Amino acid sequence: MSALAVITYFAIFLAAIITAFLVELLVVSLYPNISAPKQPLVRKAKPAYTGHHLSSIRQDVSFKVDGSRVSAWLYLPDVLSSPVPCIVMAHGLGATKNMALDLYATCFRDAGMAVLVFDYRHLGESEGEPRQLIWVPYQLQDYAAAVKYARSLKEVDGEKVALWGTSLSGGHALVTAANDHNIACVSVQCPMLDGAAAAYEQLRRLGISYALRMLAHAQRDLARSWLGLSPHRIPIVGKPGTIALMSDEDAWNTFAELASDDFINEACARIAISIGRYRPVSYLHRIQCPVLLQVCDYDFALPPKVADTAAKKLGQLAQVIHYPIGHFDIYHGEHFQTAVNHQIQFFKEHLF
Repeated sequence: MSALAVITYFAIFLAAIITAFLVELLVVSLYPNISAPKQPLVRKAKPAYTGHHLSSIRQDVSFKVDGSRVSAWLYLPDVLSSPVPCIVMAHGLGATKNMALDLYATCFRDAGMAVLVFDYRHLGESEGEPRQLIWVPYQLQDYAAAVKYARSLKEVDGEKVALWGTSLSGGHALVTAANDHNIACVSVQCPMLDGAAAAYEQLRRLGISYALRMLAHAQRDLARSWLGLSPHRIPIVGKPGTIALMSDEDAWNTFAELASDDFINEACARIAISIGRYRPVSYLHRIQCPVLLQVCDYDFALPPKVADTAAKKLGQLAQVIHYPIGHFDIYHGEHFQTAVNHQIQFFKEHLF
């Protein structure tokens, strides 16, 4: 067989594969019976970690990103004779500032720091269409804009702006610090540092059938976005065995405990594809400020090898603390208080 014939057969084969893929995307995007059952949260009573009346210690503020208003809370210390350090913070996958971030912010504020807490565009009280879109590039833009806004405040020392992140926002905080060498320090708890490793862990735990169903939902949403159609949404958290971004009993119980009454347990499904390409660990060599890395040893989103790699890449910049708990345990009770105390100590050391 001549070389030309081989090339021709290969081109035909490749064209057939591409055509089949495009047909599959079209079918998945338009077929009417692909859906994920809604899973409204049955909310639990929230624990009270602080006795403050929050409306008296925080201000509702906002800033704009690409024309959309980003909703935020600003916390300022009682004693404010000169500009103070500021911590910029946002939540993890699909969560909003109403989900216990006030508890962290109040602790930092009581320690003498300003705090800016914000909702990403498309989520919570921030603007942005489509609603419930979780898109990493947009969220990184929001973090950078929040830092810029914090530095513009007369009450804030612009040279002492720090970042705080948890889960997905832990990765965002580190990427933001890698891109902005004027960040003073970063504190991250149970951070998502390698989307591919986290996805593999999900595959190992939940099986190939779950992965293929999630792929179909994600393809449907992504293809519909290309065609200008309405988004296809799936639950953010779900009971084990159901279709959700986090199909896990601990995730379900934590969201049920922390979510506000207006929380929407849905997300545009396309994030299930894109998250695997997000690897904040690859940015760590560019960070130039101190980092507190709080590792939950039984964390599905941060496998031990990834945590070890992160610590090595950060080198002497890293203060690594291990906790013998799972990903969601750090938001509760004594684990919450222990982690917050370590964060306050770290911020005081590097911001004052």
